[in-house]
Amino acid sequence: MRELGIRTLSGAVYVCLVIGSILLSPYALALLLLFVVAVGTFEMLRLQAVNSRIFRSLVVLWSVSCYLLAAMVALNVLSMRWLMLEMPLAMLPSLFALFSKHTNYQSFAASCYGALFFLVLPSVLMLSLYRQDWIGAYSGSKMIVLVFLLIWVNDSFAYLSGRLLGRHKLFERISPGKTIEGSLGGLLLTLVAVGIYCHYASWMPLPVALGLTVVVVLFGTLGDLCESMLKRQAGVKDSGKLMPGHGGILDRFDSVFFAMPFLFAYLLLL
Repeated sequence: MRELGIRTLSGAVYVCLVIGSILLSPYALALLLLFVVAVGTFEMLRLQAVNSRIFRSLVVLWSVSCYLLAAMVALNVLSMRWLMLEMPLAMLPSLFALFSKHTNYQSFAASCYGALFFLVLPSVLMLSLYRQDWIGAYSGSKMIVLVFLLIWVNDSFAYLSGRLLGRHKLFERISPGKTIEGSLGGLLLTLVAVGIYCHYASWMPLPVALGLTVVVVLFGTLGDLCESMLKRQAGVKDSGKLMPGHGGILDRFDSVFFAMPFLFAYLLLL
């Protein structure tokens, strides 16, 4: 009972921080994502067994620098040409490893570029959803909140469907708890929920909302499986201990972050 209470309280704080920062302003969300990128990079290094404190600090600093530069472009603080600086920044991890005699390059590179594509890129794309000149009518805080709600609703429905109907494992080698029935049930019930939502909210047509739901749920599930793969290879249950009862940053943002590039592409194609 005590563990359930801690988990509930921790989850409530998480939801309030995420939704509150999104609704407050793009800069509030940018600050929250700065924390997410820094801690998430540290967790990524931990999963890849990069133990050198100096190299951990350098990689976190590098990841944060990449994020800050791209985030300022996304927030229209800097012009697009400043993104050209990301190219030399992206080459720095190889130089870090070159001058180390004790760091396994494969683990080091996996951590660095995993952080770049799994944390920095999705965070910047999330901030870009505020840009009406990029996204058009579907831009703004309502879109970002909707993405998180889709992930959370799907997780809840998938859990319930799996408990009631789950028989066949979805990806037993990676995540023994997930079932095909649970995943399909989560998707179908989330589509129903979105249909009801669109009946009362007129800012997004139903076909667009249903397509968006499929993209977010499908790739969000794959993102959760990819992060589970990293944890299984590392031999740990959670990526971290930041949120009691919920794990670390990667555990909480894996689905949203993995789905974000595909969501962004979907919105641009519209």
